[in-house]
Amino acid sequence: MRLNVEGLFIKIAGVTSEEDALFAIGLGANAVGFDFGVSPRQISPASAHDVIRRLPQGALSVGSFRNELPQRVVEISNTLGLSAVQLEGAWAGSQLAYVRERVNTVFRRMDAEGGAPADADYLVVPEDDDHFALNAALDVLRTSNARRPIVASGGLDSTNVIDVVQNYPIFGVEARSGVEQRPGVKDPVRLGEFIANARWAYDHALVERDFNEWRL
Repeated sequence: MRLNVEGLFIKIAGVTSEEDALFAIGLGANAVGFDFGVSPRQISPASAHDVIRRLPQGALSVGSFRNELPQRVVEISNTLGLSAVQLEGAWAGSQLAYVRERVNTVFRRMDAEGGAPADADYLVVPEDDDHFALNAALDVLRTSNARRPIVASGGLDSTNVIDVVQNYPIFGVEARSGVEQRPGVKDPVRLGEFIANARWAYDHALVERDFNEWRL
């Protein structure tokens, strides 16, 4: 299912605190993301629940899961009322089908060769959160014929988001390490600059965005 988003979709991922979540949304982000898998930004479902219930109306919450049991993905998603889930790593077709039948919206990663998972509402590019992966992914975005909205990720920060948003017909952007003081702790200045630059670039885009051309 597609999300109800006007303009550029901006997601701040790896959020671990209510303060960072509310600040990101207050600055103009559409969504905050929570890492439920093992990572430096891992958050428990109970802690995420405390954050989500304080989000203003209309703010989106996305739970990220890596190689998790599909039953647990569905349980956490529905218990917390997540707007969407982002599935990382390898997932069998039967696992994906189980999740898709029971959650609202699914994000998946597109691989470095431009392979687009069939069972996804949105694609996230690239696979890794670093500048090198992002640069390689830009070539994929130039030639990809994926018929789904794409969210640019991997190493995005306030210095490179303008080029990506202005020059590629993406649906949205996701920032994680590029707006942090340290893993799991967002930097207010970097966060503000990233969101402001992303919105400016969208308003001054050099490409057309026709989301009707992306079909599931």
